[in-house]
Amino acid sequence: MKVFRGLPNAESRAPCALTIGNFDGVHRGHQALLARVRSAADARGLPVCVMTFEPHPREFFNPAGAPPRIAFLRDKLKALQCNAVDRVVVEHFNQTFAAQSAETFVERVLVNGLHARWVIVGDDFRYGTRRTGDFASLREAGARYGFEVEQMATLTDGQGARISSSAVRAALVAGDLPQANALLGREYVISGHVVHGAKLGRDLGFPTLNLRIAHKRPALTGIFAVQVHGLDDSGQPRPAVASLGLRPTVDDSGRYLLEVFVLDWHGDAYGRLVQVEFLKKLRDEEKYIDLPTLTAAIARDVAVTRAFFDAQTGAGTPLRNGATAATDRIS
Repeated sequence: MKVFRGLPNAESRAPCALTIGNFDGVHRGHQALLARVRSAADARGLPVCVMTFEPHPREFFNPAGAPPRIAFLRDKLKALQCNAVDRVVVEHFNQTFAAQSAETFVERVLVNGLHARWVIVGDDFRYGTRRTGDFASLREAGARYGFEVEQMATLTDGQGARISSSAVRAALVAGDLPQANALLGREYVISGHVVHGAKLGRDLGFPTLNLRIAHKRPALTGIFAVQVHGLDDSGQPRPAVASLGLRPTVDDSGRYLLEVFVLDWHGDAYGRLVQVEFLKKLRDEEKYIDLPTLTAAIARDVAVTRAFFDAQTGAGTPLRNGATAATDRIS
């Protein structure tokens, strides 16, 4: 899969089957849309292209009121790759891009920039400044410029509820991992390179792998039983306990961090790309009065996590090797 930051240059442009959206989470509704693009592309002998945006347009227009992120860019790209996408255009969403008229967006982006021959959008798709473009105007533009246009209705579950990024986000915010996984069609994961931290966990007796959280508001926070993929070349995940949050006892910076204590493992993972698979929420993050109280809480979390894995397997080993290895590089 080829990834372009902004529109491809002239040498890299070729006719394509295209869909456009934020694809936050790449949930089952997105997957159905991508399957339709793949089918149409194959029938026409075209590659599949996805245009997505960074930052999310709602983060650009209203940073304080934007919804929490489900997935970070690396994980979004990996999910798109797993759904047979050939190209991804990550468009920098800024004032210049937002100010384009609907007509300019079609001509500059779809026609001249991406050479779209077939386009599918969701039933809530809007484009151009002040969201003036809709499906009807896009279909008219397709007839004028020579590309086909199709619309896909939102996928629903067995009870008629929409499968949407909003629904996934709500499940994660509530800590309901089974519901989030059902909507995603896979386990929820966060991947990243292990970075150096303050080494406080080591001083407390619980050394952690630290992963930076790129965005200000992740959808999921708290303390979790997890398993970690990519720590070594065995291909086997490692059971662990993780904290995803602001670390209020020891840090007042307001920056989120993912800290992972891997059970019964010792090694140097700095710089390694790992994938953390979230299995069960244990509790919310808390602020403690001192470090001994924090240490005692971590010890309890470790004990609960061991019991969780013991209950699942009888041996305290990882539940399964279900997540795609983070070492399949998209960097």
